[in-house]
Amino acid sequence: MSKTETTAAETAEGPDETSLTSETSLTPEAKEARELGAAGSQLSTAPREESAVGGPSLGPLGWLRWFWRQLTSMRVALILLFMLSLAAIPGSLIPQNSVDELKVQTFQEQHETVTPIYEKLQLFDVYSSVWFSAIYLLLFISLIGCIVPRTWQFVGQLRGRPPAAPKRLTRLPAYTTWRTTAEPDEAREAALALLKRRRFRAHTVGDAVAAEKGYLRETGNLLFHIALIVMLVAFATGQLFKSEGGKLILEGDGFSNTLTQYDDFKSGSMYDTDDLEPFSFTLDKFVGTFERKGPQVGTAREFEAHVSYSAKAGEKERKAVIEVNEPLEVNGSKVYLIGHGYAPVLTVRDGKGKVVFKGATPLLPIDNNITSTGAIKVMDGYRDKNGKKQQLGFNAFFVPTFAGKGNGSMFSQFPELDYPVLALTGYIGSLGVDSGLPQNVYQLDTKKMKQFKDADGNKLAKRLLPGETMELPGGAGSVTFEKDIKEWATFTVSQQPGNGLALAGAIGAVLGLVGSLFIQRRRIWVRTVRGADGVTVVEMAGLGRSESAKLPEELGDLALTLNAQAPTAPAAEEAPDAQENTDVSDTPTAAATTGEPVEGAEK
Repeated sequence: MSKTETTAAETAEGPDETSLTSETSLTPEAKEARELGAAGSQLSTAPREESAVGGPSLGPLGWLRWFWRQLTSMRVALILLFMLSLAAIPGSLIPQNSVDELKVQTFQEQHETVTPIYEKLQLFDVYSSVWFSAIYLLLFISLIGCIVPRTWQFVGQLRGRPPAAPKRLTRLPAYTTWRTTAEPDEAREAALALLKRRRFRAHTVGDAVAAEKGYLRETGNLLFHIALIVMLVAFATGQLFKSEGGKLILEGDGFSNTLTQYDDFKSGSMYDTDDLEPFSFTLDKFVGTFERKGPQVGTAREFEAHVSYSAKAGEKERKAVIEVNEPLEVNGSKVYLIGHGYAPVLTVRDGKGKVVFKGATPLLPIDNNITSTGAIKVMDGYRDKNGKKQQLGFNAFFVPTFAGKGNGSMFSQFPELDYPVLALTGYIGSLGVDSGLPQNVYQLDTKKMKQFKDADGNKLAKRLLPGETMELPGGAGSVTFEKDIKEWATFTVSQQPGNGLALAGAIGAVLGLVGSLFIQRRRIWVRTVRGADGVTVVEMAGLGRSESAKLPEELGDLALTLNAQAPTAPAAEEAPDAQENTDVSDTPTAAATTGEPVEGAEK
């Protein structure tokens, strides 16, 4: 949106000077507007802003009109944009339910004092809150209310012709004049042909040629604002119709794109889960290598998930490699590689040696060297020495590269499996899974469990190397850390229907901004009249939407070119005192390069 300029309601011929009530009471800007008339109008389609001081005095309708003018003004639009950017800050600083409910829950547990305040202010759901939506909708309405009338006005300008020349061209910021031997009609036709060759829209009005150029500036301005609307629509579309789900997959396991397969799933309010694309894939292997030397030790060098996927049920599988920021795209859904970790394989036996549990248990990393924690839960099949059904639970702490005994640290020294060690603490009793309440699979609820103790009465905890076994006291059984250690990868499957629209809007905004910043809309007038002495006088003047050194330069170049076809007339021999009162200049570029009228060029 642009700075307010003279409206198009002014007549093309300018005001009649005899109708002016008091010329001395007008400001310089008002005087100039009256003198230029339509020649200075319609260089912009920006809506006319009204002052908020005092408001209108036309009753309710007047107030509504004033409010609409303010809402669609540049000032309010910029304020709304600024408010929208400020409103988005809490969404990036405070955990959001739409992103990670677990983080929100953890935050609420750690900040019990501010949590009720945040909930009332909807700070855990910023982008769907009432206040954020209000700002968003007001900005949307403001842009629409500005774009529609400006577009129609600009279309009208394109269908029209450049306005006639003002009465006094010397009032314009770029001006030059000279006397020529060519006839007025001949010089006027030469000027018209020249301006058309320079891609000006030009036509003859009376004794002058009116030309205009730089319409792409306003086109760029409108394109920029339309692109903003497109991006707002893209944002709304993405929020309403998006879907995003996460899945942790072990090497060798597969995934089918159905709702029950996800570990967590979120979607927009208008998304239908029946629209999930029916594809599937299997994690064949995960390949990860890390820097071993230098300041970037431990940084990933290879981070790839090798998968086999089918775009449709029954379709032949194809191979693909998913890397960070290089997702697998299947039927409009994108599969992103998010994380990686280890899953130690454990075998649990009861007191009689019967295997009651065997499998890989994914553990979650807590640092960059993939020090991991988690829980192993044996829920069914276990009986104690008395034959009573019980449940077992183990808190696990795993390091892929152990520092060694006596080093005082159980944290991993490197992300790869150089010296894997698993630390276990065991519990027996009820895991609480039969209560019907949801549980975190990576955490152990020990409220109804007892920790195993060794022969000395100390709590049982042991570090295991691959292949080693921890015996449970009292003939309760054993736990074996198998040599096979599997890897896992986490994936995010998302559908973002607004991304393409947002990209188009961003590209359009950049192109529109470039056009509005680097293209100058300007007008050129060339008046050719016969002077009192019978010699033709050529006047050239230019007016731009904003002051720029390029306009006088362009006018000077046009004047030099036209002067070659309408050459300067020889200077008449006059008395020395008459020379001082000459009314035209013999050098057409003298004023054009300075942007100032030639002294005495107007009588």
